[in-house]
Amino acid sequence: MNIPITEQENPRTASIDKVSTLEAIRLINDEDKTVALAVEKVLPEIAAAIDKIVERLQNGGQLFYVGTGTSGRLGVLDASEIPPTFGVPYDLIQGVIAGGYDALYKATEASEDNSEAGQSDLQTRGLTSKDAVIGIAASGRTPYTIGALEYAKSLDCFTAGIACVPDSAMTKVAEIAIVPIVGAEAIAGSSRMKAGTAQKMVLNLISTAAMIKLGYVKGNRMTNVKSSNAKLKERSRRILMSETDLNEPAANDLLTEANNDLRVAIVMHQANVNRQTAEESLAENDFVIEEAIAQNKLKCNLTSE
Repeated sequence: MNIPITEQENPRTASIDKVSTLEAIRLINDEDKTVALAVEKVLPEIAAAIDKIVERLQNGGQLFYVGTGTSGRLGVLDASEIPPTFGVPYDLIQGVIAGGYDALYKATEASEDNSEAGQSDLQTRGLTSKDAVIGIAASGRTPYTIGALEYAKSLDCFTAGIACVPDSAMTKVAEIAIVPIVGAEAIAGSSRMKAGTAQKMVLNLISTAAMIKLGYVKGNRMTNVKSSNAKLKERSRRILMSETDLNEPAANDLLTEANNDLRVAIVMHQANVNRQTAEESLAENDFVIEEAIAQNKLKCNLTSE
């Protein structure tokens, strides 16, 4: 029988049920150490996928993560964290999981066997040829995810597949296959462990680098962060002070004037414009701060000539 790597038994942890608690978690931790190295080997494929995704997003497209079980939950998690971190719309990156959002907190694993459901769920989301779709499946053989990728491909979407088994059915469908091979799990078949960690790392790389390429990070600061709670307001103040060299009272005053929108505050200060002008220029430039500042400075130069 040809057993996928993710389902095979791991000889290094064969006695994990007989050792002390400390030794058991040491064995698991030793396995986890190999994950980053596996991801490192597929960085060229990840970078190629990011460039394709950014091209789609720049032209009005959206990015959809599709998966089941742990893989689907990881996609929803990554997608949900992007808007508050980078100030983008909640529909720019979407997580699609078999069984719907109920599957986030309870198992609905039988739904993964329905390939037509993958297509149907993407149709419900209004998938178009402008979009990009990433299928996520540890084994690379999940019918739901394969069905979704096949449908996306039929529309001429960009498609990528993240799996931990080489030459899988899913990665053969995808335009770019991203396959960090993490080997057998510490607990045989429990792909929520190393495979899940690898998938999480890859998704973090894709979404973060895409946001950087789109201009939603300045230096290494999340200058487009949404100040939606006390911690994020404090972070916004620190970033504003670093970007502008303002002291704390002045930064607080500027943020208040900008209605606690860090993006607006930075443009107001750097381009020397009022809130309304800053807001309008940001909207005209897809909320890329550098471009909004440049636009206002160009207008100022033209006016002064």
